Amino acid sequence: MSSKPVSFDAVLFDFSGTLFRLEEDESWMSGLIDHNGEPLDVHHQAELMRRMTAPVGQPVEMNAAEHHAWTNRDLDPRLHRQAYLTVLRKSGVAREDQAVRLYERSLDPGSWSAYPDTAEVLATLNGHGIKVGVLSNIAFDIRATFAALGVEHLIDQFVLSFEVGAVKPDPRIFEIALAELGADPSRTLMVGDSEKADGAARKLGCAFALVEPLPLAERPTGLRDALHRNGIH
Repeated sequence: MSSKPVSFDAVLFDFSGTLFRLEEDESWMSGLIDHNGEPLDVHHQAELMRRMTAPVGQPVEMNAAEHHAWTNRDLDPRLHRQAYLTVLRKSGVAREDQAVRLYERSLDPGSWSAYPDTAEVLATLNGHGIKVGVLSNIAFDIRATFAALGVEHLIDQFVLSFEVGAVKPDPRIFEIALAELGADPSRTLMVGDSEKADGAARKLGCAFALVEPLPLAERPTGLRDALHRNGIH
């Protein structure tokens, strides 16, 4: 990434599954039991993490109140907690204290790991004078996660759904991000792991690059490759 890119003045990144990933270690699932008192097997554990991080869709059956919390989870920290504790309980985590412990792990900045090329890509864009925004459907402040990696200063704007009152794919959240960056949508690239949520940036005239939310070890250059495909070398 040595030659100066000319095709874009700004790049917007999704957070979960794009720049960072929630990857549990063995301690996260230690002692978890299902409603029959049996330990959760490895496949069940993997499904729990998928449900905790999937950008779209409703992972379990819900009544009206639960559905309301789920639909609005990224606008209100209280509803976010309620929604994900419901998902964990209905996904087989029997004990309330274990569900709370697992949920609170997901809020810990130290629980999120950066993709291998995250810091490099952010630094390169910053060095080329390309504005960088993080645009996330989320109900907790993720700035500390970037600070822990030492890259918070490379982000020009954080646009977080619970702070601005809109969630992707609502065009308003993209409009807010573009306005805060002072960016022309025709010269802005959105990078994310959801065609439905992140890809909605196209409706405003932005370009879009899809990355897969793979485990860290399986996606060493996903961000770099996405930029290359869009003419940022």
